[in-house]
Amino acid sequence: MIIASVLTLLALLVLSVPVAATLIVLALVIDYFFSSFPLYLALGDVLWSASNSFLLIAIPLFILLGELLVRSGVAKNTYMALESWLSWLPGGLLHANVGTATFFSATSGSSVATSATVGTVALPQGKLLGYDSRLFTGSIAAGGTLGIMIPPSINLIVYGFITETSIPKLFAASLIPGLMLATIFVVGTAVICSLYPSMGGPKRTHSWAERFRGLVELLPVLSLFVIVVGSIYAGWATPTEAAAIGVAGALVLAAFFRTLSMKMLFDALEGTMKTTGMIMLIIVASYFLNFVLASSGVTREISAFIGASGLDAFSTLLLIIALYIVLGFFLETLSLMVITLPIVAPVIISLGYDPLWFGVLVILLIEMALITPPVGLNLYVVQGVRREGSLNDVMIGAAPYVLMMVIMGILLIAFPNIALYLPGVLG
Repeated sequence: MIIASVLTLLALLVLSVPVAATLIVLALVIDYFFSSFPLYLALGDVLWSASNSFLLIAIPLFILLGELLVRSGVAKNTYMALESWLSWLPGGLLHANVGTATFFSATSGSSVATSATVGTVALPQGKLLGYDSRLFTGSIAAGGTLGIMIPPSINLIVYGFITETSIPKLFAASLIPGLMLATIFVVGTAVICSLYPSMGGPKRTHSWAERFRGLVELLPVLSLFVIVVGSIYAGWATPTEAAAIGVAGALVLAAFFRTLSMKMLFDALEGTMKTTGMIMLIIVASYFLNFVLASSGVTREISAFIGASGLDAFSTLLLIIALYIVLGFFLETLSLMVITLPIVAPVIISLGYDPLWFGVLVILLIEMALITPPVGLNLYVVQGVRREGSLNDVMIGAAPYVLMMVIMGILLIAFPNIALYLPGVLG
C-alpha cells in the first residue's frame, strides 16, 4: 500500500495536477482500494475541522503584512540603509542583499515575498554597478529563504498547527538559527569574493554620518518586529492577534510614507487572497489525506517499517533528512511539509528528539529546497523579477549558499541548544 500511494502521488505531480487536487485524489484512491469503510463520507467534517482554527487566521494576516510592506516603500529604504553599513565588505552589495532579506524576514513571514521584494530593489543596483549576475542573484534567492526561518514565519505556523507544537516556542527556537544562518551567508559571501574578486563588485564606502542617518530607515522594520514578536512573548497577544497588530502598524507606515491609497490596498488584498487561498486549500486537502492514511493503516505501516529496520535514532534521523533533501528537488515546499510531517514527526518525536528542534531542522531543509532545482521556487521568483538572462545563472549563484545551509544543518544537529536555548530561557 505504501508503494502504491507513493507511485500515485508521483504520477499526479508529474502530470502537473495542482497539489491540493493531488492530495484529495490520492486520499480517495487509498480510501477506495485499501479501506473497508467509505472514509470519503467524513470529507466534509475533516475539511471543516482542519480550517476551523483561530490560529490559521494568522496566515492571511502575516501575508497581508508582507504585501503592505512591499508596496509602502519600506523595503527600498531598508536596502539603502544596510548598503551604507555592509557594502565595504568583500562582495559589496551582496551583503546588503542578505541584510535586507534578514530584516524583511522579520516581518513578512514568506520567502517568496522576501525574495521578490529584495530582488525588485537590489537588481537594478547590481546591474548599474556591474556585479556578477550569478552570485548576485544567488544571494537574493538564498537570502529570501530566511523569510521562513526568522519569526514570524508562515511555515512555522503550519508546522505548529500540524504537529500541535507551541507557535511562540517555535518562533523563539528559530530566531538564533535564523540569525546564525544570515551570518554564515555574510561570512561565506565575503570568503568567496575574497578568493574570487570578480564574482563580487566594487566596495563602497560611506561616511559615518551617512551610516547613522541610515539607521533611521531601519526603525520601521525593527519597530514592527518588536511590536509583533514582542507582544507575543510579553503575553499581550496571541500569534494571530500579533499579526493583526502588525497589519495595523504596516498601514500606519504606509500612510506615513504617503504610499497608502485605495489601489495599493486593493493590490495588497488581492495578493493576500491569492496566496492564502493556495495555502489553505493545500492544508485542508492534506488533512483529509492524513486522515485517510491513518484510518487505512499506512501511518502504522511506515512506523512499523522504521521500527523493524533496526536503525538507531541517529540513523533514522539521517534517513529522514535524506528523504527531505531528495523530495525537496521535486516538491513545492509547503506541500512537502504537509505531506510528510504527519508521518515523520511522530516517528522522530518517539525517538526522543525535541519537536521544537526538529521543527527548526525541517525549516532549514525546506529552505534548501527553495533554492535547489528543478522546483526551487525562489530561483524562479528572482529570475521572474530579473526578466533577462538565464535561469541557470541564478541556479549556479545559489549553489554556494546550499553548502552554507548544509554547514548550518551540521551545527544544528551537533549543538541542538542553538534552537533550544532561547525557548528554555523564555520558559
